[in-house]
Amino acid sequence: MSIKEMLSTIEKFEGTADAYNQSWQKQYQELLKNISETYKLLKTLEKQDEELMATIAELNGELTELRTKSEEMDAKIENLRARKEDSTSKIQELNNNIEKIITDSKKPQFELENLVSKVNALNEKISAKETEKAELDQKKINNENKEHELTSEHASRMEELEKKLSRLKQEHFFAMFVYENAPEDISEVEIISTIMEKGKVQLDDLKKSLDIPPIMAVRTIKQLALKGLINLNENTNEISMP
Repeated sequence: MSIKEMLSTIEKFEGTADAYNQSWQKQYQELLKNISETYKLLKTLEKQDEELMATIAELNGELTELRTKSEEMDAKIENLRARKEDSTSKIQELNNNIEKIITDSKKPQFELENLVSKVNALNEKISAKETEKAELDQKKINNENKEHELTSEHASRMEELEKKLSRLKQEHFFAMFVYENAPEDISEVEIISTIMEKGKVQLDDLKKSLDIPPIMAVRTIKQLALKGLINLNENTNEISMP
């Protein structure tokens, strides 16, 4: 095949591709715009999801620590209550005997006063520990509520995104079908898919990866950039998603 014949074939191919692209241009523009918006939303959601997972992990760590402290407080309070009951029993016993031995010795009175003082101190400790435990329990409840709220918020966002993707498929069923089953010679779809997959790509590398003539590839890339569907840095020839 001569060069003229090859050029003629390319021109015919470009004319056919232009006619095909124009016939579907409106649907593809809207679809590609929605794909771009969805990509941005997914990136934002991905970042929020990472932050959310980190927050939940931190709250789980705090909850574990709070549960451990709460159990320790319960054990201390039970121990103090046992000591209180023991002291109270001794006080009662001494009160029963105080009238008989008060004239003979002041020792029981001293022990009584000492034990009463200890009981009062124990009561203060018990009250303080119970207050501290109540604060820990409240903090645990608050953290559990916050974890539930964050988990619900995450599930709500995922459900909203799934609904949006479902709505896009319903609103653009035929276009989405063409996009998902498009042959490799649909250059706009292939370009967008390549950029979304790699994040950033050089113009020369992208031209080499496409199964279309370089002239047509450059023209299609610039058309997508003019539409705002991709970013093309004229200085560095770097291409990325908006």
